Amino acid sequence: MSEKYKVIDSTVPTFVTLTVVDWVDLLIRPIYNNILDESLNYCIKEKRLSVHAYVYMTSHIHLIATAPDGELQNIMRDFKKFTNKKLIAAIKEHPESRREWLLRKFSYEAETTGRAKKYKLWQDGFHPVILDTLEKMEQRVNYIHYNPVEAQIVFHERDYVNSSYRNYEEENKVFCNVNVEPLW
Repeated sequence: MSEKYKVIDSTVPTFVTLTVVDWVDLLIRPIYNNILDESLNYCIKEKRLSVHAYVYMTSHIHLIATAPDGELQNIMRDFKKFTNKKLIAAIKEHPESRREWLLRKFSYEAETTGRAKKYKLWQDGFHPVILDTLEKMEQRVNYIHYNPVEAQIVFHERDYVNSSYRNYEEENKVFCNVNVEPLW
């Protein structure tokens, strides 16, 4: 991981992006998003990860998170490794019109990169950006929540199910499936 993308202090809110290899639009089915929800909630409960904002797009995830000192890198590594296995299993077990193509794609990535045994679903790294001012935090929270609107998936942020936007609205404090700790 280059010095540019190194977590300096994981106790400071950090913006991270996890991307499916080649930006494959994998995260389009509720079963896949449920796996992400369960995995993040596990990291929150068992690894003391704090998620402050998030959005699952079709090919990537954005998070603002903090973790015990020095642990964000390890938690992200473990999250990617675990969800890689669970998502591949879901592709195999549940109705998926693109099953053969997806499995070939992720198998090819593992084979050509040598970075996984059978299937490689996530790109390497997670591009952490430290958010050490309120202005940086507000900008990234807004960016995360506006992403589905920018992608023309929804007309308004509140309509996107796989995001923490509603946790930032006054009238909806606990809507999303991930235990979010808003920054304000």
